[in-house]
Amino acid sequence: MTERLAMLAPLALPLLILLPLAWAALAFVLGTGRGSRLAIAAAAVQLMLAFALASAVMDGGPLHHAAGGWGAPLGIDLVADGLAAAMLLLTQAVALPLFIFARGYFHQDGARPDAAGHHFWPLAGFLVAGMNALYLSEDIFNLYVTLELVGLAAVGLVASGGGAAQTAAALRYLFAALLGSGAYLLGVALLYGAFGSVSMATLTPLIAGASASAGAGASEVALIAALLMMAGLLMKSALFPFHFWLPPAHGGAPAPVSALLSALVVKASIYLVLRLWLGPLAPLLTPLAWLPTLLGTAAILWGSWRAIHAERLKLLVAYSTVAQLGYLFLALPLVGVGSTGASASAILTLQALAHGLGKAAMFAAAGIIIHATGRDRVDDVAGIAERLPLTLFTFALAGVSLMGLPPSGGFLAKWLLIDLAMARGHWPLVAVILAGGLLAAIYIFRVLRLAFLNLPEAVIEAEHHKARVVPRSAEWMAFTLAAASVLLGLFGGLPLLQLVDGVGAGEGVTSGVTSGLVPGLTSGAVVGAP
Repeated sequence: MTERLAMLAPLALPLLILLPLAWAALAFVLGTGRGSRLAIAAAAVQLMLAFALASAVMDGGPLHHAAGGWGAPLGIDLVADGLAAAMLLLTQAVALPLFIFARGYFHQDGARPDAAGHHFWPLAGFLVAGMNALYLSEDIFNLYVTLELVGLAAVGLVASGGGAAQTAAALRYLFAALLGSGAYLLGVALLYGAFGSVSMATLTPLIAGASASAGAGASEVALIAALLMMAGLLMKSALFPFHFWLPPAHGGAPAPVSALLSALVVKASIYLVLRLWLGPLAPLLTPLAWLPTLLGTAAILWGSWRAIHAERLKLLVAYSTVAQLGYLFLALPLVGVGSTGASASAILTLQALAHGLGKAAMFAAAGIIIHATGRDRVDDVAGIAERLPLTLFTFALAGVSLMGLPPSGGFLAKWLLIDLAMARGHWPLVAVILAGGLLAAIYIFRVLRLAFLNLPEAVIEAEHHKARVVPRSAEWMAFTLAAASVLLGLFGGLPLLQLVDGVGAGEGVTSGVTSGLVPGLTSGAVVGAP
């Protein structure tokens, strides 16, 4: 089996882009509402390819593929290192169960899908293809192109319901996406004009040299470009106070779309922030790390506060996303600093995976509850524990990861982040992480408390007559995502840290940080070291 995976690895780079493009185009040709079986089968193949790619990267280092046989600078290079492989795994691992969930959600009892499901499959295919291409791109201009493809597909998915509120949310999303992309592209143009290249490998030493040269004009241009690119990416990442477009877009879209957007799409921009922070823009951005950290702190506090007071269930989950995204910016002052333990970049990647799985499950569970009750108010979940026990358990299990309770992936990521912050003397970060977990517990237990309320018999009888059937496949796929977010903490933490640190970030993972939490690490041993 291992040998077969190794044989697939060289093909995985182009196939992870071409395969979703192919089935998305076929789904469009098949007609509205069709293509679900094709998408699910292809997503299973893509997950296998992502596993093969991650295994090859862990064993042999980064993989390269020259598209069309023409590498850089004339052609396009596809590169997969540990960080990219981890994000590719997240994308496929979330997409497959969500596609099965979407099939049950949109095609209930063999009926034709509603307006929201008409164009879901081709748009979802183009979205996944764009994300896969983004994680494999090596130059900053191709990153812009793929980011635009992801954004346009996401806007189409938000607007697919056709309602006035969804259209307004999609237009707001489009405005924010175009504004962010414009700023990023202007930064790319400035860097190309100053250094004559868009390759990150080429730009890294050039920008470092310009930054070290006092009075060099290229250094000022590079700084302006870096600020523009970061501002654009923070807008697309929905980091506070640029989050204005996220709650209506995620809260108003159909449940499968909300889950895709929250679990995957926002991670693309955050991935670029981390990639540029570790790569060519590191000399320029490192002194400014306190700014996104402050914004991340504000996002955790403000998003949690709004989630606690949200009246609509999906809006509660959407504001939770605003809060949880703040964690991914807290550790930027720690990125790239030498360590005897897990690097900040590896910990943030683990947090991104735990959040992606947990938030996809939570949005799916919220969608099932809304479908079953026909209402979207938080108060309307009262008594749902008796009717939908599996769905409520899914919501609670996803909440375990978001709150950072053991043994979930969210707990492991937050614990490692706290340990790293304490080792570096960043005590305010520890306080913010702990406060964020407590605030998350408040809005999650708010839903759980209502769900277990005992309703009068007359109300139960009336609700029974209005109840709509929930597909079992949708319930089980939501549970699968929630269970995966917990299993990530039990079994997936060490391999993920090895994948990102051993190859991607270049920093070792030792028992100094993970002793007692991640088994199998020996004192002083560096993962990936000879």
